[in-house]
Amino acid sequence: MSKYLVIVESPAKVKTIKKFLGANYEVMASNGHVRDLPKSRMGIDIEHDYEPKYITIRGKGDILAALRKAEKKADKVYLATDPDREGEAISWHLAEALKLDEKKQNRITFNEITKGAVKESIKHARPIDMDLVDAQQTRRILDRMVGYRISPLLWQKVKRGLSAGRVQSVALRIIGDREDEINAFIPEEYWTLDAQLAVPGEKHPLTAKFYGKDKKLAIDSGAMLEEIRRDLEHAAFTVEEVKHGERTKKAPLPFTTSTLQQEAANVLNYSTQKTMRLAQQLYEGVELKGKGTVALITYLRTDSTRVSEEAAAAAREYLGKQYGEAYLAGQVEAAESGKKIQDAHEAIRPTDISRTPAEIKDLLGRDLFRLYQLIWRRFAASRMAAARYETTSVKIGANGYRFTVSASRVAFEGFRSVYTESGEEPEENCVITGKIEPGMELELKKLESSQHFTQPPAHYTEASLVRTLEELGIGRPSTYAPTITTIIARRYVAKENKNLYMTELGEIVNHIMKDAFPGIVDVSFTANMESLLDSIGEGKINWKTVVENFYPDLDEAVKEAERNLEKVEIADEVSDVICEECGRNMVVKYGPHGRFLACPGFPECRNTKPYLEKIGVPCPKCGKDIVLRKTKKGRKYYGCEGNPECDFMSWARPVVKKCPECGGYMVVKGSRLACADKECGYVCEKEEV
Repeated sequence: MSKYLVIVESPAKVKTIKKFLGANYEVMASNGHVRDLPKSRMGIDIEHDYEPKYITIRGKGDILAALRKAEKKADKVYLATDPDREGEAISWHLAEALKLDEKKQNRITFNEITKGAVKESIKHARPIDMDLVDAQQTRRILDRMVGYRISPLLWQKVKRGLSAGRVQSVALRIIGDREDEINAFIPEEYWTLDAQLAVPGEKHPLTAKFYGKDKKLAIDSGAMLEEIRRDLEHAAFTVEEVKHGERTKKAPLPFTTSTLQQEAANVLNYSTQKTMRLAQQLYEGVELKGKGTVALITYLRTDSTRVSEEAAAAAREYLGKQYGEAYLAGQVEAAESGKKIQDAHEAIRPTDISRTPAEIKDLLGRDLFRLYQLIWRRFAASRMAAARYETTSVKIGANGYRFTVSASRVAFEGFRSVYTESGEEPEENCVITGKIEPGMELELKKLESSQHFTQPPAHYTEASLVRTLEELGIGRPSTYAPTITTIIARRYVAKENKNLYMTELGEIVNHIMKDAFPGIVDVSFTANMESLLDSIGEGKINWKTVVENFYPDLDEAVKEAERNLEKVEIADEVSDVICEECGRNMVVKYGPHGRFLACPGFPECRNTKPYLEKIGVPCPKCGKDIVLRKTKKGRKYYGCEGNPECDFMSWARPVVKKCPECGGYMVVKGSRLACADKECGYVCEKEEV
C-alpha cells in the first residue's frame, strides 16, 4: 500500500490530522521553522546580490533527521504548514532541507482542521507558491537588516541589550507621539445645561438638553452660562417639532485577527499575546471528552471577513432553527478592504456553529471558554438580521434658544439577541409619550448645569494600538502581538491598567530613531513597505529590487549616526548620595523598574536604594523637595521626597512659579504652563516665567 507523509508545524495538530487520514498516512511536525538566518551575524551577503545564508536552527537537527528518514520511506510528501506567507516559507525551507522539488504538487493548505477540509486539501495539492515565499523572505531580510545594523548602534550609544525593529520602532513612535499630545494638552472649560420640563398629565418630568440657537452653541464659560440662564428665567418652553422614525444597526462582521485582539482586550481584558496563544489552541484542537481532539475555530491569522459558502449555509440552517427565519440576515458580504487580504483566508469562526459554548463549557478551561464564546457569538451575530430601533426626537424652543430630547427603543433585537459589541453607546432610556405634540407648552421645573473640561487624547491600549497599526497599514495579522510584546519586554513601554506609557528608556530610543533614522520610523514609509511586500506576494515586483533599494539608505544612515550621535549616559551616573556601608558615592543603575542607586563597590558592597531625582521645586504641601519617581511599571510621576508622610503627586512636571490667579502650583504643558487646578484654568507661556 502507498505511504504518504504529511508534515505540519505544530505537534498539537499531529494527532487530530492522523485521525482524519488513517493508516496510509504518517503525520509529523516540524515544530515551526527548521532553518533561519544565523544569530551570530546578519546572514545576508550584501556583496553578492543580497543572498540570504540559511542554517539549520539549533535543536532542529534531530527533527530534520527524523523527517528525512520518514521522507525516504514515503511515496509522496505533503507539506501542510499554516496557510499564510510564513507557513509557505516554512514549507519551502522544509522542501530545501529534505531536497524535495518545490515545483511538484506537494503543498496543501486548509483553513480549518476538520476531516472534510483536510481531505479536500489533499485533492488540491499544489506547488509551493514562490511569490509568497519571496514576500515572507523579504520581510525577514528587511527586519534582519534593521535589527542587525541599528541594534549595535544602540548598544554603543545607550546600553547593551536594546533592540530596534522595522515595525516595533514605528509602533514606539506612534505611542511617543500620543504621549507628546497628552503632555501638551491644556483642558478647556465647557458647560452643559439641562431643562427639567413638566409634561401635562405626566408624573415624571422630561429632561431636555441645551442645543443652542439655529446652530449648535457651546457654552464655554460660567459667564456665558449665567447669561443664558437669565434669558431663560421667564421664557415659555414650547414644543416646536416631534419626529418619529426608525433606524437600523447592522450586524458586525465576523472577527479578523485585529478585531479579535481588540474585542478580547476590551471585553475579556486579554493581552494580544494571550489572545493569540489561546486562539492557537482552539485552532489546533482541544481534547473534548468522548470526541478526542477537536479543532474549534478556523485559522487565526487573517484580515479577511469572507466566510465559505458551506459555513454560511450551516450557520443559516442552525440559526433559522434556533431563532426563526425573521432573525436571519439577507445577503452577507465581506468588507471591502481594497488591500492586504491575507492570502484569501476566511474570517475567524467556529468550525461547527452547532457546537455551542454552553455545550462544551465544562470541557474547556475558563480562558479558552471565554474566547471561544466570544468568537462563536460574533460569528453567529454576523449571519443575523440587523437590529431595529424606533426613534423619537423633540425640539423645544425657549426665548430664541433650542433644547432637544432624543429617545429610542428596540423594536426588533436581531443580532443583539446573541451579541453586543464592546463600546456600544447605551440607548437613550428617557420616555417620550405620545401626549407631546407641536405647539404644546411645557412648564420649566428647574435648570441643571454642570461644568466640564475637555479631556486629552487617551493613552494607547493594546487594543487601540492594534487598531491604529491596522488602519495605518503597518504590520500584518501575524505581527501585531509580537510587536507589542517586544516593546513591553524591552521596557520601552510600560503597561498599567490597560494603558501603554512610554518609559524613560523608550523616550531615549525613540528620540534616537527619529533623529538618526527618520525613514525607518516614518509611518507612511513603513505602510508603503507593507504594500511592496504585498506586491511581491502577488508576483508583481522582484524581491531583490525592494531589498537593493532599501539597504544602501539604511547603511548610509547607520554610518552617519555612528559619526554624529553622542553617547547617551544613562548608566553609572554618580549621585551625591553616600553609601552608608562603605562611604562611596552611589551611582545610578537601570533595572526592570527603571533607575535605582547602587554602590560602585559591587560585588564587595551590594548596597542599593531607590533613586530620587530632585527637580528643584519645593513641594506645595510640605515644602520638601519634589523628586522624580517611577511606578513599578516604569511610568514617570512627580512626588514629595517626604513620602509616605506627604502624599503629594503629579503626573505633569511642577514648576516654582505660582498661579497668579489662585496661588496654586503650576505644571508644564508642552510649550506652556498651566495651573494644576482645572477649575482655575490659568495658562501662560513659558517665557513669562
